[in-house]
Amino acid sequence: MARWVLPVLVGPRTATRDDWDNRDIASTTDDQTQSCKRHGIKFRKRGPDSRDFARLAACKRPARRVNLTLTKFLHRGCSYIRCKAILYRQGVRLFKSIDDIDIQGQGSATIAADSLGSSLPPLPSFREKFAQAREYFAEVDWVPDLGVDIGSPSWFRGLVTLVALSGFAISALPDFGPIAGHRADPLSGFRADQARSQMIAPLAYGSDTGIRMAATDAVRPLAESPERPSVELVATLGRGDSLRRVLQRAGVASDEAAQVNDLVSGAVSLGDIKPGTKIDIILGRRPAKNQARPLDQLAFRARFDLNLEILRDNARLKLNRKPILVDDTPLRIKGTVGSSLYRSARAAGAPADAVQKYLQVIGSKMSVSRDIRATDEFDIIISYRRAETGEVEVGDLVYAGLDRDGKPAAQMLKWQSGGRTNWFEASGVGQSNGELARPTNGRITSSYGMRRHPILRYKRMHSGMDFGGGYGAPIYAVTDGTVTYAGRKGGFGNFVKVQHSGGLASGYAHMSRIAVSNGRRVRKGQILGYIGSTGLSTGPHLHYELYRGGRAINPSSVKFVERAQLGGRELRRFKGELQKLKLVVPGAALGTLKSTTAQAAPEREINRLNKPLKS
Repeated sequence: MARWVLPVLVGPRTATRDDWDNRDIASTTDDQTQSCKRHGIKFRKRGPDSRDFARLAACKRPARRVNLTLTKFLHRGCSYIRCKAILYRQGVRLFKSIDDIDIQGQGSATIAADSLGSSLPPLPSFREKFAQAREYFAEVDWVPDLGVDIGSPSWFRGLVTLVALSGFAISALPDFGPIAGHRADPLSGFRADQARSQMIAPLAYGSDTGIRMAATDAVRPLAESPERPSVELVATLGRGDSLRRVLQRAGVASDEAAQVNDLVSGAVSLGDIKPGTKIDIILGRRPAKNQARPLDQLAFRARFDLNLEILRDNARLKLNRKPILVDDTPLRIKGTVGSSLYRSARAAGAPADAVQKYLQVIGSKMSVSRDIRATDEFDIIISYRRAETGEVEVGDLVYAGLDRDGKPAAQMLKWQSGGRTNWFEASGVGQSNGELARPTNGRITSSYGMRRHPILRYKRMHSGMDFGGGYGAPIYAVTDGTVTYAGRKGGFGNFVKVQHSGGLASGYAHMSRIAVSNGRRVRKGQILGYIGSTGLSTGPHLHYELYRGGRAINPSSVKFVERAQLGGRELRRFKGELQKLKLVVPGAALGTLKSTTAQAAPEREINRLNKPLKS
């Protein structure tokens, strides 16, 4: 016995089964074959030795799914087939069974399909099929989570959806290129001339005034173009440049440039002219093309309070001085410290550089973080200059004060004494604390103390410090002082000794060359000479010594306190300047500045006539 389950499409499509026995189909009678054909069952052969196919076709009927269960019994030379058809329609199973179909004849195979064909339900319409398809596609999950069940059919279905939607989005991406609009045809000929005569544009770009006309016979061409009667230009004085070279580069003749230089130097020092000064120059008409244009006028600001002007008077140049009214009233700023001294001073209008300098000066008298209270009042005075032309010069800090409970807690005034500027207290005492400067930039090769002399080969006291350095490296003064010795001195070779305040002195030995002389006043950091190997020396280096009361001491153990005390006439001048600054009203420098050159507004004639007559 053999059993098959055949899925068959009833309609225009064909279902096949390779397992159908060729012998049974071959022995089918013509009547049985015709009966099967009437009911939609066909048999066909593909070849003599190939398997046959069974197809159940319902002509002119829509496709429906049919399952045929065929059971073949082979018993005593006869074939017995039982056919069971299960029909599906709109999700409901419809059963139709045809059993015990006896087929006569040995080896014959046939199927009676009358009962099957007569029991089929009516076919669905197009609307019903569309509804079924819509319901089927609605139940399918087209956008599953791609992070779950990776590799499953639903995951691949979601991947296909993602790729399709991405491709559609990319294909719908708009073009960001410019949108071509309507472009009018360019004007030409007479219309172009008409438009150009009416447009507003620079002459260099083709603008014109009025309608142009062609030249007539009355027009005579020029043999050469006329020169401009004058040339106006602006020259800038650069850093390291001279007034004479600037004028020559501007086109002024050499002799006139030299004459202008002499006139200006007689009125103001050429070094006072700041770099970046603008010079207005007017050159006149030249007598010939191979000659320089004559200087007609020159004007510039020589100083903050002075304008200079040079004019041509017939064949000679004349200098005119034009003083500028300048107000030198210093700018005084006062306020309460509050939570932050820096922020309060900045909010009151003090410049940032002045506030930083103020904190540095006050910090030399007291601790800014611990000693200053929120209720204290700061007092800042800055040098300030205003010109009647509107320019302003903000100078440096000249006074730093701090008041507590209406009394001064600190008063520091900037004062120049003995060629040096320092900060002095109200009593006339100046103070600056710090360490001695390094005499050279080389490293320390030998310290102060006992050692074995590299040349004499025995132990002796090394009364200084040795600094290594290349031959010719500069040697600096450790602090201010006066040179008391400069020359050759035994084993020290070329030697310089500088006397400082407070009984201190410093010595510098083994120099290759000395750069100062006896009695010369030197400042901290000034070059005294250059490293060498003169005297008892094994190589180029600096032997540095420090003396106190004429005896050598360890230089690394000394910290100095330099004090300057004012006295006599200088102290009286100092206190007078201090009182003058303290009398300045806060904000007085920002008042209105009256110009001496300003003229009164012209009086109307009607107002003048209405005035009462004086008896």
